Formats: sequence, structure tokens, C-alpha cells
Amino acid sequence: MHRDLGLILVADDDEDIRLALNLLLSKEGYRVVEAADGREIAVQTSRHRPDVVLLDMNFHRDTTSGEEGLEYLSSLVKQGLKVILMTAWGSVELAVRGMKSGAVDFIEKPWDKSRLLQIIQQQLQGERIADAIPATPAKTTNQGWIAVSPLMQELELMLEQLAPTDANILILGENGTGKSQLAKRIYQMSHRSDTPFVTMNMGAVPATLFESELFGHAKGAFTDAREARTGRFELANGGTLFMDEVGTLPLDVQPKLLRVLETGEYEILGTSQTRSTNVRVISATNADLNTSVAEGKFRQDLLFRLNTFVIELPPLRDRQEDIPPLAEHFLQAFSAKYNKGQVQLSNDAMQRLREHYWPGNIRELSHVIERSVLICRDGMIQSSQLMLAGSSSKQQVGLRPLEEVEAELVEAALLHYQGHISKAAQALGISRMALYRRMEKFNLDKQDFGPDED
Repeated sequence: MHRDLGLILVADDDEDIRLALNLLLSKEGYRVVEAADGREIAVQTSRHRPDVVLLDMNFHRDTTSGEEGLEYLSSLVKQGLKVILMTAWGSVELAVRGMKSGAVDFIEKPWDKSRLLQIIQQQLQGERIADAIPATPAKTTNQGWIAVSPLMQELELMLEQLAPTDANILILGENGTGKSQLAKRIYQMSHRSDTPFVTMNMGAVPATLFESELFGHAKGAFTDAREARTGRFELANGGTLFMDEVGTLPLDVQPKLLRVLETGEYEILGTSQTRSTNVRVISATNADLNTSVAEGKFRQDLLFRLNTFVIELPPLRDRQEDIPPLAEHFLQAFSAKYNKGQVQLSNDAMQRLREHYWPGNIRELSHVIERSVLICRDGMIQSSQLMLAGSSSKQQVGLRPLEEVEAELVEAALLHYQGHISKAAQALGISRMALYRRMEKFNLDKQDFGPDED
């Protein structure tokens, strides 16, 4: 079965680089379009709406400073596109400038194949909450933050007190509740809002690369370390670092994270020189870290450093008033993305959205609206086109162990996508590695769900 994991625009003036990336990404199941200069970038983004842009920082006009790449970056970010920067002239200053200007990540040439694919996958699996709806009475930001319900209004009042401080914050909540959006909200309300905001999805990082991702590594620090790499703490210096799925951090790396949180000091892997950083840390998890502490899987002193203040993000079923504006927001975003013109929700469809239990929370709502927009033909989405499976209320669902429900969701996703791991993981809003861990936990074999290969 043909795979289509998303559309990638490769923007680089080096034909060999474009060819190499095209071959690599096509083999992995991505569609690829190319651009060699600013004019071609404009043409490709007008013809297509790429899911991710791989943007070189240095073109023929200026081969060292990165100014031309930053110029193109500004235009792409204004279009709401996700941009990953590439350069053979990597520097911390340039990386910080790029990420401050809106890039989602940064990679040096020659790239590490697994690292590049991991970054792309991570961005494609991110929550799809984009520009807010100006007409909604909710408090919003340009990232789609919506807070109409009483619970969210209370949270807003809390943020007004916490965000301006430098206190480390731990965000708790179910999958799909918008923890990454809350982290961005805190950042935007803080006094560091004009400094770098760097993200790291712990669940997408192989166990052997955690230390390198956090602190960087020197060239030759380990096998395959052909080039030096800048760590997230260095990229985020002076700004904010958001660590998602922090509960997956291996026990052997936790003392080093604790040290940098306590003293601001760390060493790059493969060097002995101590460096300093000034970073505010926001972390998030859907795991019970207190249980992990009791089981010896998470250090209690590290938990104390991370949870100076804890914010619990409510599930969508507990914030009913936010469902209509969120649905309208996604409706506008996906109608524009797929050139559907004006699309509306019928009264029955909106009522069905209100009644649904939303085990997948905001992420599930996003997927439901996107799917409905795609199959809508007459500009009006009916309740049948929502294709909402299962019960429509908490009373009908009944209370069951969370692990039991999670196993059913994982199995349902694998069945729907015929064992295609990437698509099933994306639908569930988790990384491939996280899905593999859950499959092992629930004793699920990929081969039982279809012939597809990842």
C-alpha cells in the first residue's frame, strides 16, 4: 500500500542536497517538492501547502551569514508553515535567531538521518491548533488558545499570576488536552516572550540520545557523532525550554537534568568544559510521576525541581463551553487548508459534538473536523458526516480503568490504519516509539492488523 505521511518542501540551492533529501524522504513515505531559491519557494508554497519546510539558511546571494534564509523564514512563518532550518555554518546565535523568528527546529549539515526523520515526525505529530478565531469571545493568542469555559477562565487567572515569574511549571493532563499549547501560552505571557522558546518531545527521543539532545555533543563524542550538535539547553539560553512527555526521561540521565535545574551548569557530551545556562523549564506529562517515584523510575528530587507549580489541564469533556469555538476554529482552518470555501456545522452536528465524550480530547476534535471537512460536499456538515464512534455521553460510556480504554484506542487505531505504525501513532497523537511501547504493554502484534509496512 502506498504511504503518504505528508508533504515536505525542500528549499536549498544545492541540487545534490535536494536530490539526497528527496530520495531519503520519498523512501520513508513522504511526498516531496523542491525549491532552489526564493522565487521557487514562493511558487511551491502557493501551489501546495507543505506540512513541513526544510529550509537552507544560506543561498547563492549570501553563503555564510544566514540572512537570506532568515528572510525566507519570515515569509514562511507568516503563512503559518512549520519550518526546520538547515545549515552547514551552524552556530548557536544563528539557531537562536531562527527559532526566535518562528522556526520549529534546527539541524546541521551533514545531517543525521535518524535525527532528521525524528524531527519531521515530531512536527507532523504535533497538535494542530493554529491561528485563533478573532470573532470568538474567548481569550485567545495567535496560537489558537481558547478559554471560554469556567474551568479555563479560572486557569487564565492563575496564568496571570504564574506566567510572569520564572517558576518551573509542570503541566498535567490527558493526551490531546493541549499541554503544548498551554506551555506556549505561559511563554507568551512571560517576561521571556521575546526570547527563544525551544521544545523537546521526550517521547520521540531514542533512549541513547537523551543526553545529546539536552546538552549537545562534540564531534567524535560517540560512534556516528560526525559533527558537533547544539543541545536544547544551549539553544534555549535566556528563554524557555518546554519538555513534553518528561516522564519518559531515562533514570540515568535524570541526575544531569537535576544538576542543570539546580545550578544552571552542564557539560556537552564529549567535553569537560562546564557551561552555564539561564532557562525557564516548563514540562508536561500524562503519566503519574508520583507513582513513577514510588516505583523507582523517577527521582523525587527531580520532580520537586520540575513541579514548583503544577497546572492540571482539564479534559475537553469538562469544558463543554469551549467545544463550539474550538470546532469553529478547526472548521475555518481546515476549510482554508483544503480550499473548501465556506463550510458550516449543522445544528445537529454541533449538538453531537457537545454530547460526545471526547476520550481523545482536543486532538480528537481536530481530527473529526478535518475528516468531516474533507468529505463535505455542499458546505454543510451533518451529524452523520462526523463519523463519531462509540457512546455520546459519560453515562453511556461508564467508568472503566484508564488502561483498558487506552488499549482499546490503540487497537482501534491499528485496525483502522491496517497496522501502519506512523499513521496510527499520528492519529493517537503520540510518537512511533510511544506507540511501540504501548503495543508491547498490551501485547499487540503489528502483523495482526494488516499487511502494511512502515
